[in-house]
Amino acid sequence: MNTPNKLTLLRIIIAPIFMFFFIIDNFHMRMVAMGLFIIAALTDLADGYYARKYGVITGFGRFMDPLADKILVSSALVSFIALGYVSPFPVMLIIGREFAITGLRLLAAYRGVVIAPSWWAKVKTFLQLSIVGVVLAYITLINALVYFDSPATASLAFNYYFYFNLALWITAAVTLWTGIDYVVKYFYMIKSVLK
Repeated sequence: MNTPNKLTLLRIIIAPIFMFFFIIDNFHMRMVAMGLFIIAALTDLADGYYARKYGVITGFGRFMDPLADKILVSSALVSFIALGYVSPFPVMLIIGREFAITGLRLLAAYRGVVIAPSWWAKVKTFLQLSIVGVVLAYITLINALVYFDSPATASLAFNYYFYFNLALWITAAVTLWTGIDYVVKYFYMIKSVLK
């Protein structure tokens, strides 16, 4: 259990704790949640950098690192649903695709095949992290303005539900496309299991 793998496991542990604090409608709890999310994001950067720099890339890390990211992003998206900021439908599509492809990666690893992320998969990850970051920042900022009774609160009152969901549906479409792409490319493995 090397340092990058420990950081990956720490990110998995942080995800439900972040979710617990974030869904509590309290300024201080949201600040704690935001801090935890930033720590989790930093562990993602740190474990990748450390693994590459010191050459300690392992099979466990290759599989668990993207899984930890999926768990963290899923925790944030489910929190947004619970707070009424986004619709559950695009989130269900995103989470369903993520864990289906994780299953495919697990099957590939069992067969000794490494599924490298495609260009579209990298776009998908960027979109997911962007929408999560924007919604997190908006909710945290609104909480801070309300807590400090700032007159600027009114200036941020816009139809966020429409815009957040529009961005989320675009992200869901790209996410599904990448999932279909993987299934088509590695259908021979799925077919062999179904026999």
